[in-house]
Formats: sequence, structure tokens, C-alpha cells
Amino acid sequence: MRSDEASRWWQLANVRMMLVVAALRWRLGRDVEVRRVQYRLRGWNSPSYDAVADATAVLDVVRDRFDAKSIVLVGHSMGGRVATRLAAGGQVGAVVALAPYWPRDDGDLIPPSTRLLVVHGTADTRTDPEASRIQTLRARQRGLDAQWVGIAGAGHSMMRPYREWQRRTVDFVAEYLQ
Repeated sequence: MRSDEASRWWQLANVRMMLVVAALRWRLGRDVEVRRVQYRLRGWNSPSYDAVADATAVLDVVRDRFDAKSIVLVGHSMGGRVATRLAAGGQVGAVVALAPYWPRDDGDLIPPSTRLLVVHGTADTRTDPEASRIQTLRARQRGLDAQWVGIAGAGHSMMRPYREWQRRTVDFVAEYLQ
């Protein structure tokens, strides 16, 4: 998807991630820094990859302050694709991809040194749960500690059942950072 439309805080994609960030902050407490990236523009916007550039700018600041192994990226939909691209260099410890937009072989970019959790609604008609499942299996075959979790009957929005999406994400991140 290409777009020159500005990303606004009140758009559903941003609101969904605000809820995930709030759940992470509540569970992890003040000892863990949680940041949310809001892209300047909506869309993947190849070949400039605006979303990747926006997230890279934030990640570069975080990398200056924290060890790569203590960095966990969480992304929904296109954000899952962005997280995958950022993890490709081996500079993060773990990735949580929520209903990721992985139209090709994006999961293959994640190096074996990175832990991976993919959560996908089985009724998602916007991004392909079967593609993310297959890519997660391939990641495991390449040596990643990778897990795919299907949420039966859930769609793309992460609103039903939102507590399960949040619980899976927060539990994984908390366990990883222990």
C-alpha cells in the first residue's frame, strides 16, 4: 500500500497499539522502557519504506542506550513487517508479530539469534494467517525459537478477543526479558 496521508494518533491502527503499549507498561513496570512508533505516513511506500525509516530512527536511539538482546519489537500488521526488517540485522533480541503483513518471505529475514512470536487470527481476511504460520515454521526449521499462535475465529483488528492478543504479547515479552 502506498500513501501520502499522514498517520494520526486516533486512527485505529495507532489506537490498537496504544492499548498494547499500555498493557506492556502495566505488566513490566517502570524498570522497562516501552516506546511506540507512530509513522509519519500511512502505508508501506516502497521503495522509500517510510515506516521502516521512522522505526529505524527510534530504534537507533534505543540501541545507543540498551543491549541489543534486551530489545523486543512488537508490531501489528504492517508493523509486523517493519519489525521483521529491523530484526534482519540481528540487532534485537525478540520480535512479536501480530497478524503480520508478510506477503512474501518476510519471516525469512529474521536471524536465528532472534526469538519470534507470531500471533494471528484464523479468520483474518486482511493479512494471511496461513502465510505467517508457514513462515514461522520455516523460521523454526532455520533454528529460531519461533512460535505461531492462531486465535480461533479472530480477525485482523485484534479487538476480539483483545485480552488474548494482549496477554500473549505481554506474557512473551515479560518472559523473554526475565
